Amino acid sequence: MAQKIDTSSNYGMKLIGLFARLLFTGSPHSLIDLSRMLNCSKQTVLRLIDDIERSYTGGLEIERIRTGRRVSYQIKRARKAIEPVPITVREMNLLLMCRAFAENLLGHDLFEEASKGLDKGMLLVPGRELPRGSAFGSFRPGTIDYSPHQEALSSLLEAMDKKRIVALSYKSPGSDRERSFLFKPYKIFSRNETLYVHGGLAPETGKPYREPDFDPLLAVHRIQKTHVTDEFFKVPPEYDFEKVFNRHFGLIKQKVFKVEAELTGYTAVYAAERIWSPDQKIRKTGEDSIRLTFTATSEPEVMSLILSFGREARLIKPKRLVKKLRAEMEKMKRLYES
Repeated sequence: MAQKIDTSSNYGMKLIGLFARLLFTGSPHSLIDLSRMLNCSKQTVLRLIDDIERSYTGGLEIERIRTGRRVSYQIKRARKAIEPVPITVREMNLLLMCRAFAENLLGHDLFEEASKGLDKGMLLVPGRELPRGSAFGSFRPGTIDYSPHQEALSSLLEAMDKKRIVALSYKSPGSDRERSFLFKPYKIFSRNETLYVHGGLAPETGKPYREPDFDPLLAVHRIQKTHVTDEFFKVPPEYDFEKVFNRHFGLIKQKVFKVEAELTGYTAVYAAERIWSPDQKIRKTGEDSIRLTFTATSEPEVMSLILSFGREARLIKPKRLVKKLRAEMEKMKRLYES
């Protein structure tokens, strides 16, 4: 089921949370982003912004930054550095937890850099009881070691910060040769312990250019070489990461289709605990079985998902994918017949 808007949370807590995000993050947030962060309606966010402005009539200004049709908000920062604000033990514990969970994705060098930052932050924790980072861990078997890919990650972070185009070479799965092109990085994100960067292609001088049907999605560990150029780019004002990736199941973006599957046993419990698409529906069909319906954009990923559940999952729709799944299972069967 889609996540419900939290209407019971204390209004004052949302007010403090919004104020902290606008003041300390140092970057503008769109109305949609703030609504999602605070788990409330856009109308509530606007009321909160009005209340903050009314409360600080002497020296605080909330900037409204218009990019195309989208309006973003941030608190105008003073030129001089603000006084350090203490960090609570709970806040630092949450940061230490995030660091531990991200260890696999950061690689050695970036993990050490993040650790130094958190060590400095320890000075802002009042009292004698300091948090214990040893309370958190990270499960590594089956994950990618990002230590050899620090240069690519650092270049992408620099390019995103400065809004510079990156010249890179990329080796796709199953390809013997690298492909070189100019890339505009919009967003880095993780899925299943793997880092991806989503962005746009940039035209190269003297070479023909055709706008792709879909913006490139690159696995960071397959980037071979990077060079941050002196050419600038702008993120399209209509770009919406949530709309592109979090409305339907699947990294691969093809036409949207509806998936219906019958799940039993442990698989039914596992699937019911998760969100496969915001518009999903789960109907209990028996003591230990459910009928799961959701939307997807990637047939290969749906097939992999159903196959991973083994005999506890039966795909019902779409029929064309059921046919492909049967053919794939026949091939798998022949592998074990001998």
